[in-house]
Amino acid sequence: MRIRYMLLHAYGMGGTIRTVINQANAMAALGHEVEIVSVVRRRDEPQFRLHPEVMLTTLVDQRMGIRADSLGRRVWRRLRGKIVPHGEFAARYFTERVEKAVIDYVASVDDGILVTTRPALNLISARRGSGRAVRVAQDHMNFGTYPATLREEIVRHYHAFDAVAVLTAGDRREYERALPGTRIVRIPNAVHSVNQTPSRQENPVVIAAGRLVKQKGFDLLIPAFAQVVKEHPEWRLRIFGTGPKKAALQTLIAEHNLSENVTLLGRTNRLDDELAHASIYALSSRFEGLPMVMIEAMTHALPIVAFDCPTGPGDVLTDGTDGLLVPTGDVDALAAAMNRLIADRDLRLRMGAAAAATAREYAPENVIPLWEDLFTELLQAKSGSGTRAWR
Repeated sequence: MRIRYMLLHAYGMGGTIRTVINQANAMAALGHEVEIVSVVRRRDEPQFRLHPEVMLTTLVDQRMGIRADSLGRRVWRRLRGKIVPHGEFAARYFTERVEKAVIDYVASVDDGILVTTRPALNLISARRGSGRAVRVAQDHMNFGTYPATLREEIVRHYHAFDAVAVLTAGDRREYERALPGTRIVRIPNAVHSVNQTPSRQENPVVIAAGRLVKQKGFDLLIPAFAQVVKEHPEWRLRIFGTGPKKAALQTLIAEHNLSENVTLLGRTNRLDDELAHASIYALSSRFEGLPMVMIEAMTHALPIVAFDCPTGPGDVLTDGTDGLLVPTGDVDALAAAMNRLIADRDLRLRMGAAAAATAREYAPENVIPLWEDLFTELLQAKSGSGTRAWR
């Protein structure tokens, strides 16, 4: 079958990008014809490995700047498009030019499967897609997190999809209430591999990773770790990721006198190695979709300390078995949970082993068949309606 995945920026480093590329690679490995369509391009090379049979194309090349046209001339007006609402977290990307490029593309797709991967792209596909291809919307966050302006647009337009795919059972229930009669399926993202080097619980290291943005809550994790250091001064917190909050987080580290204990390490291509050498993974997010880096940490037999935020951690973890869940935003409780694990290596080993067992549910061999079955069923239904869906 022919499958097109549309990403906002396939050359970036985000969790959605990584999981969609993993999915595309797996489908290509099964022999399907797979293309990733990057709406914009701001780097020369993708940051994640692509299967040799996956085609990567770009709609708007912005390597010379967002105002440059296809000939390199900086002439395009930076006006907002008309479909993507302000509440969409990436609304700033959707200039008049970018939105038109997406509209033209989705209107041209008349066969196979078109998978869009964030609300902005989903709304454009729902409103301007040809309807001749199977259209699937993926939500890599969760419905309740979105502002009212965006939820209203979702309710108004997502009925156009053949299926809406969400990551957790809780989010599926929310979508079913919001979109009665629309097919909502729950398919979690898959980790790239569950066969990872386990932590030996020998290094005094807590690790965290993600974009340096408010959502990820590193401004809460750092003061929590300040409490940890008072009891365990030899322990270190290593945070991987880039983003606009870097300077503010560096200031926070200095304010808590943690320059010897907390390090912002930027982007890494060796996160698996870093996870294997850590002893605890901390997730301090204010909200999530399905926290894939957390699950990847679990494949390394790392116990988890996490805020029980909507959605994700509580859908994956069993509190007290493979990790510790604490109330969202409770800095003292987060610190206490880290201290509990730090003080008990045997507990870390038991919880880490349980975490690795839980993570196997997210192995590619368990998740990818769900996508293949869904796509096959939707194509057959579309073909049965008299619409050409196969290439």
